Amino acid sequence: MSRVYNFSAGPSMLPEEVLKKASEQMLDYEGCGQSVAEMSHRSKEFETIIKDAEALLRELMSIPDNYKVLFLQGGASTQFAAIPMNFMNGSGKADFIITGQWAKKAFAEAQKYGDCKAVASSADKTFSYIPKTTKEDFRQDADYAYICLNNTIYGTVYKELPDTGDVTLIADISSCFLSEPLDVTKFGMVYGGAQKNVAPAGLTIAIIREDLLGNARDYCPTMLDYKIHADNASLYNTPPCYTIYICKLVLEWIKSLGGLEAMAERNRKKAEILYNFLDNSKMFKGTVVPEDRSLMNVPFVTDSEELNAKFIKEAKEAGFVNLKGHRSVGGMRASIYNAMPVEGVEKLVEFMTKFEKENS
Repeated sequence: MSRVYNFSAGPSMLPEEVLKKASEQMLDYEGCGQSVAEMSHRSKEFETIIKDAEALLRELMSIPDNYKVLFLQGGASTQFAAIPMNFMNGSGKADFIITGQWAKKAFAEAQKYGDCKAVASSADKTFSYIPKTTKEDFRQDADYAYICLNNTIYGTVYKELPDTGDVTLIADISSCFLSEPLDVTKFGMVYGGAQKNVAPAGLTIAIIREDLLGNARDYCPTMLDYKIHADNASLYNTPPCYTIYICKLVLEWIKSLGGLEAMAERNRKKAEILYNFLDNSKMFKGTVVPEDRSLMNVPFVTDSEELNAKFIKEAKEAGFVNLKGHRSVGGMRASIYNAMPVEGVEKLVEFMTKFEKENS
């Protein structure tokens, strides 16, 4: 059976080159006579893997030395609690911009631990845009301000970061991780689940400025204390070893393509192909205001639920899978992460063109 084009929002497709290399090394990793899947996290072999993964990530993202890179478990959702327990430790205040389901959930979780304020929201128009804010919207005594940089479900992305004044900015970057260059120094912390652009499910990467560490609340569980993980080089307990290994292979793949500048160019090309079709189609239409469109997640609809369902069914039969929109919004969504080749988007547009002609 030939491989399908997988437009899943996550877990998502991985580069074929990475899968092939992993399969070649499945029984014997670089002559050590064992698989990484069965390797001790205390072994010299795995120590090299995790150190190489961190070094590659630092190189690709230009991460300064005063930021710690942590390989964690628990998904991005666990960080919704870990972040306030580690950082809402001064005034006990945090400000949020609500741009979708994940920012909304992070806000709800943080409210358990302190004084949280939603300074802006795009819920009034089904999260189809990024709300504009000014420095004056943020409480300058807040411990941090929080955003979700790219909104997987609704297909919006920050093209310009909000001005929070002197308030530390924290961002969930799960669905745009490694898709284009990002200035880490503009944030106190960025983090993301790896299962969209970086690796299979099971790994969360956090990049945290060192001066923020070490002030976790006394009731913070040990496993959620970022300083514990930083002090132990992400090896306080058994990490998701195999997922970190795949992460390393993905990072090598990105580097081989020319790094994040080259990846951004590739992603812009894919997005332009799909958005150009949507803007000129009489049947399909995008749901996001053009100025806030994501390069990674492209939601779209027809004017009929029945037609949506027919499209999803026939697309799957043609080898284009996981195009159904999130259960909370319906319609369709094409997630075109790093591993999706340009050819995959071109063939999807060909299929959409054919479907439109046959159903008009």
